[in-house]
Amino acid sequence: MAVVASAPGKVLMTGGYLVLERPNAGIVLSTNARFYAIVKPLHEEIKPESWAWGWADVKLTSPQMARETMYKLSLNNLKLQTVSSRESRNPFVEHAVEYAIAVAHATFDKDKKDMLQNLLLKGLDITILGCNEFYSMSSIQIYSYRNQIEARGLPLTPESLASLPPFTSITFNAEDSIGENQKPEVAKTGLGSSAAMTTAVVAALLHYLGVVNLSSFSEDQSHRRKDASELDIVHVIAQTAHCIAQGKIGSGFDVSSAVYGSQRYVRFSPEVLSSAQNAGMATPLTEVISDVLKAKWDHERTKFSLPPLMTLLLGEPGSGGSSTPSMVGAVKKWQKSDPQHSLETWRKLSEGNSALEMHLNTLCKLAERNYNVYECVINTCSLFPAEKWIERAKEPSQAEIVKELLGARDAMLGIRYYMRKMGEAAGIPIEPESQTHLLDTTMSMEGVLLAGVPGAGGFDAVFAVTLGASSKNVTKTWSSLNVLAMLVTEDPRGVSLEDNDPRAKEITAAVSLIQLQ
Repeated sequence: MAVVASAPGKVLMTGGYLVLERPNAGIVLSTNARFYAIVKPLHEEIKPESWAWGWADVKLTSPQMARETMYKLSLNNLKLQTVSSRESRNPFVEHAVEYAIAVAHATFDKDKKDMLQNLLLKGLDITILGCNEFYSMSSIQIYSYRNQIEARGLPLTPESLASLPPFTSITFNAEDSIGENQKPEVAKTGLGSSAAMTTAVVAALLHYLGVVNLSSFSEDQSHRRKDASELDIVHVIAQTAHCIAQGKIGSGFDVSSAVYGSQRYVRFSPEVLSSAQNAGMATPLTEVISDVLKAKWDHERTKFSLPPLMTLLLGEPGSGGSSTPSMVGAVKKWQKSDPQHSLETWRKLSEGNSALEMHLNTLCKLAERNYNVYECVINTCSLFPAEKWIERAKEPSQAEIVKELLGARDAMLGIRYYMRKMGEAAGIPIEPESQTHLLDTTMSMEGVLLAGVPGAGGFDAVFAVTLGASSKNVTKTWSSLNVLAMLVTEDPRGVSLEDNDPRAKEITAAVSLIQLQ
């Protein structure tokens, strides 16, 4: 029986750069853009030669990139060896497979290990699929969904994006000027595709192999168990696989949100992965994984989501994207060269991040206290620009809500100011001039609470948080400015099991989102 797991992409709303260092926090929102992993047996019966050779077949298929990779898995050292072209390898999936199987070997008793052996000898058939929104960004000579929309003569609107088939191919089939086939290349939107993909594969495999039971972590979060110990295993293995695959230990907020959903996040100490990072070729994988599982994972996560009646929007300006590692490197270089000024900027940013978090949490509490008043204020403010909000508050209870809304806006303006200041000092475009103009225009619109650049910034994307039904006007204005509003909104749900192959389901989420806008 096939196991299908999905994990969400993310938007880092606050904490860009700061979240790389403890104890700085970041607010990360999980989204409705999800990566799917489908795991099932490759063969109906065990091949006799598999017993003799001690190898299991593993097939990895990525339909969107027209790639299929065959591996042999050593049942002795649990390492994968490709029997396909090296160009089609996916190190994130490879490490996810090896580490997930190693967890089973490290934790199972003898009877379970025998069952595991029989399961692996049937082979593993793994398929990965990413929602279209992971790959909407365009740049020179790179095929994208924006190109498809423009080729069809459609406007740059969510409706046009929704008209594309789900899980559309992202392979470049054309030939270049000298007749050679172009390699499939993907420019990404900054939603954390590698983290979501790695998490989905790890979750599907751990459930398939019987290491964890994710059945209770379904779409309905209200029925989730308070005990998240099995999700914790998914988190540790996904973090390990993702860090080792990318060759560095990042902050991990993208994997954490892929596992647990929207949250306030403080990174783990890098030392927890020292055994995996320093493991030699001769070190057994089961030993590595045992050390990682026993390590003191000191990350912090607190439940967080946007207040009611607020919508997250993500816009893709078609500028080509930025290199996050090089931008992070430039900021670190600046910190070393000018510690006094960088610490002051760091402190101001941290204060702004905390203030925004406080105002949003207070708004959630005010909504719980008197939802009718809260709803009335939000719907009224959605019709006017921010400078008109306070005069629309007729009662003290309404003014209290407006005060928090305006406080959140001021905090975001401060965050943007110091992010620009940091970018200028480090010589990198954290909030490029073109983005500044777009964000200022967005924040001046009716019903817009916040606008900014997510994560490390650059040319990747912009986000906005709107009130009530005002998001529809924002998407129209963005379209007139050549900005594609993506079908992405906040979904606080983390990793989940799905009923079946997502390609077999009628996709209604995009249509519902458009109706809301």
